[in-house]
Amino acid sequence: MRTDINNWMPLTVSEINEVFSDIPLRWCIAGGWALDLHLCKQTREHSDIDVIITRGEQLIAYQYLNRDWMLYKAEDGKLDLWEDGEYLNSTNDIWVSKSSETPWAFQIMIIDTEENSWIYNKDKSVRRPIDNIFLKTIEGIPYLRPEIQLLHKAGGSQVREKDFNDFQTMLPSLLPQEKAWLKSALNRQFPGGHAWVEFI
Repeated sequence: MRTDINNWMPLTVSEINEVFSDIPLRWCIAGGWALDLHLCKQTREHSDIDVIITRGEQLIAYQYLNRDWMLYKAEDGKLDLWEDGEYLNSTNDIWVSKSSETPWAFQIMIIDTEENSWIYNKDKSVRRPIDNIFLKTIEGIPYLRPEIQLLHKAGGSQVREKDFNDFQTMLPSLLPQEKAWLKSALNRQFPGGHAWVEFI
């Protein structure tokens, strides 16, 4: 088990693309970097970098990544090695480093799907066709759609200051249909209201 959660030296977006472009699965950049890729510029410093894969393709990811990387499953505040052949039914977060002594290089976020639809883990009634949750940069690097990334940032138990700042940075660039979807999803998850809705 590792406890050095702040020991980060994240890969760059282009390095992530090199790692994942040879793996036969769906993947994309997520987190703050996904928003910056959509804006075609870096808007702030990023302490880590996130990659999304589907739960159904997790063992393909393990098979390829395990050759060069150590993979740790994050659950209940602990980081334990992901064992060969272990299917993760509920784990959503994998931390990756070159060795047990080196800094963290990237995180893998596992998303759930059903009948070719992505399922939002905090409200399973919020869904999108899996092929509709990714966009690509001019260079062909896939990233999570901004309205879906903002939903993840808004939907946690505590919204961090950087998440609200990301929302404010991103909002002027959202298309009307993207704003409408985000507002609808937030109203569905938070029927009693959410602080971001008034801005959308």
